[in-house]
Amino acid sequence: MAAMSAQEESLTRRLAGQSVNKAGLALDQTEINRVIAEASKGSKFYENERKKDVELTVKIEHLLKKKDELMKGVETAAVESTVDRMITEIESTRDLSQTIVHIDCDAFFASVEELYDPSLKGKAFGISYAKYVPHFVLGGFQCSRNCKAFIAKKLCPHLIVVPIHFDRYTEMSRKVFDVLKTRDPNMAAASPDESYLNITEYMHDHNITAEECVRELRAEVEEKTKLTVSAGIAPNKMLAKICSDRNKPNGQFLLPFERESIMEFMQDLPIRKIPGIGKVTERLLDGFGIKTCRDIYTHRTMICVMDHELGLKSLLYAHLGIGSNDVQPGRREERKSVGAETTFHGTSNVDKLLEKLEKVAESLAADLERTGFSGKTITLKYKLDTYQLFTRAKSCSRYITAKEDLFEIGKELFFKELPLKLRLIGLRATNLKDLRRSDDKGIKKFFKPEDSPPKKRRRTDSDDCIVISDEEVSTAQTLNMEASTSSNKPNFFGSDDGADDDLPPPTFSAKPYSYTGPPRPSVAPVIRVKPDSSMAASRTSAKPYSRPNEHPNEPTRSNLDCPICGTTLKTDNVGLNEHIDFCLSRAMIKEASAEGSLDTNAKRGGGSRSASMRGKGKTSAKRANPFAAR
Repeated sequence: MAAMSAQEESLTRRLAGQSVNKAGLALDQTEINRVIAEASKGSKFYENERKKDVELTVKIEHLLKKKDELMKGVETAAVESTVDRMITEIESTRDLSQTIVHIDCDAFFASVEELYDPSLKGKAFGISYAKYVPHFVLGGFQCSRNCKAFIAKKLCPHLIVVPIHFDRYTEMSRKVFDVLKTRDPNMAAASPDESYLNITEYMHDHNITAEECVRELRAEVEEKTKLTVSAGIAPNKMLAKICSDRNKPNGQFLLPFERESIMEFMQDLPIRKIPGIGKVTERLLDGFGIKTCRDIYTHRTMICVMDHELGLKSLLYAHLGIGSNDVQPGRREERKSVGAETTFHGTSNVDKLLEKLEKVAESLAADLERTGFSGKTITLKYKLDTYQLFTRAKSCSRYITAKEDLFEIGKELFFKELPLKLRLIGLRATNLKDLRRSDDKGIKKFFKPEDSPPKKRRRTDSDDCIVISDEEVSTAQTLNMEASTSSNKPNFFGSDDGADDDLPPPTFSAKPYSYTGPPRPSVAPVIRVKPDSSMAASRTSAKPYSRPNEHPNEPTRSNLDCPICGTTLKTDNVGLNEHIDFCLSRAMIKEASAEGSLDTNAKRGGGSRSASMRGKGKTSAKRANPFAAR
């Protein structure tokens, strides 16, 4: 068979989806990818993926040209020195004092089905949902995941398809988590079949090693649930998740708690193995010659120059194997959205689509009532029969919870888009208000006038509908890898309000982290020197217990409420005071900015021109290269 071109190889990997680099697959992944690509040819799904892959190729070519232009005249030694100082600063935050475990159930959904129907054991079967096969096993080993039913049949013609049972998975997930919480009451669930634990305190109390603790835990889970789990043991959540894939299924892997061992472990690790790096970011970094974590350091000058597109700081954290070791269950205030959607056979029948939309609105209303939230921004999500995904949003003047209101807003956005032929429709509420939490919190209640009317603002056309292409959004998120607040997935480099392809820096300090931009060459990094013993401290055996990021000379931290914004912070009095200063100064800055804008507009004659018209008629000067030699 002739060798595939780079474009064909890229498309083949894209079509394979989540099966790429998935541990525990029974068949050769290359052959699986080939079958998926061949079976998809000619379909609308294939054409849409091919189109997106071509668009990404064009974008990468444009960025490479930009890179070549920026690299001209760059003082390589000066840039490398700047990056090396950043690495030294990041290295000073490395914490090896905590033992973090990532637990991942083996072929969870398929294993649950085998418990209810033992005749499936040893046979090839898949779990079907809305023309998809989320999990497909062959002889007890996972073969592929999240592929279409017709593709699964191509991979295995004698495949047995069983319906999905959410109630079974929920019940078994609860049983597994109940066992895990005996080792860490603050266990953080990442999904129905995976979670994070900090077993440092448990090891200290029972005088056992990390491997002994996890071995006993896995045995207890299997005894009480008849399910097997795999585990990764490491100093932080990012490394623990990577390690849990090393000995799948039904195994465990411990990464030595030493800097040298961690650096060696990360050097040849494929960049796609880093949690949060998906297919788009992998393809982008590959275009710049970054295939492994070792390449991050090799190309550090280029990454620094292209920091806005590649995210230097996030990649340096990945290269060093440094991440968050804060394991806490999700908090209500971290919830950013509540949504519901449904998938169906493609149709352009308006009545049928409205019927689907009404059911989605009913489901969303029930979820809002169950979770105790209301939303001020309602987003309509729809996918064409060509697999193109779009969203339309409307901001309301009040908070919405009722099904009737959700349906009316959904219809309003829907009718603006007709005619459409859809295969998916959904609604999502954002800009949430917690109905179970009082607004009058802290010092705010002393400044709130009685019976004060709600704030009013002039309504504009831009408030009605915000047009977003999800392909553009997902690409922008993965290219910039900025901190996101809209995802419920775990964030391996910070608190657990993380993101899908997002890699923000870790936050080990009690002070709020604010700067996430490119390095500042003019400011020397502050280096905190740790004792050598802390760098080589190993938690593989029972040693004196210390809490995450706790040091003898630091003041005790606790959960404190900001009296200005109401945010709950885990910090000390110094950190709380700094946060209060920030909240107070933010209001003053906004007021000063507003006054400055009014003064400027008055001098310009009212400022009636739109922003898009400013500067036209003149040729703007080309921006200087900040990295060029002076």
